[in-house]
Amino acid sequence: MSEPTLHPGIAPAPAFISVEALYKSFDDTMVLKNINFTMKQGDLVSIIGASGCGKSTLLRCMNFLETLDSGTVSIAGVSVHRANLDTPFDSTLAEAARKLRSKVGMVFQSLNLFPHKTILDNITLAPIIVNGMARAAAEEEAMALLKRVGLQDFAKRYPANLSGGQAQRAAIARALAMSPKVMLYDEPTSALDPALVDDVLNIMRDLNKEGMTQIVVTHEMRFAREASDYIIFMENGEIVEISDEDEIFEHPKDIRTRKFLGHFL
Repeated sequence: MSEPTLHPGIAPAPAFISVEALYKSFDDTMVLKNINFTMKQGDLVSIIGASGCGKSTLLRCMNFLETLDSGTVSIAGVSVHRANLDTPFDSTLAEAARKLRSKVGMVFQSLNLFPHKTILDNITLAPIIVNGMARAAAEEEAMALLKRVGLQDFAKRYPANLSGGQAQRAAIARALAMSPKVMLYDEPTSALDPALVDDVLNIMRDLNKEGMTQIVVTHEMRFAREASDYIIFMENGEIVEISDEDEIFEHPKDIRTRKFLGHFL
């Protein structure tokens, strides 16, 4: 499958993210089959498709929260390659995966905020423990991030005292606290009241304007169409079509894409 040419006549920039021949199975069920795509730095890509098609598993493999069966994932200059299932995930591969994971911030559908810690503590925990940052510096940076997502007045609250949209924005701030090169979002608005969805999507739009590279697994077709540089449509563990947002909505090439988008258009 060829990639879309988003800027005809301009030589493509080196890939900032590359996924090559990625396969993943659970037990005897193959859930990702020969996944291949590249992204440039600063791209915002939406991954769409029916529930269960492998979108979330792809994100988890890219962040090595799941160990891929085989393939290569490269992010911001760090590559991890596994030849096949017989290749042991030894200390060398584990260290490469750790380095790659340090480049990535991930926001989960379930948020995963620590319920017994304040929002400020949730954001400062990793910079202090993982990066060895002094608490005062970590808190100063965390407050700047909370202001960035409109939560500067909620630093001392606990997750249970936030609305769904506020908690999701806090989760984004927590991911940004580790200064990632790439942000991955797994259905970040699926559990939100429709009135709160735009609060979260606007943060992604702002990050896109600032040049953050982002991949969003989403059912929000309006956001996918308006905000994405291009869109990946998946079905049954495979990439069916990759296209820029206008082309895939106006002239989808594959009958499976047309059938899926027919529910939203």
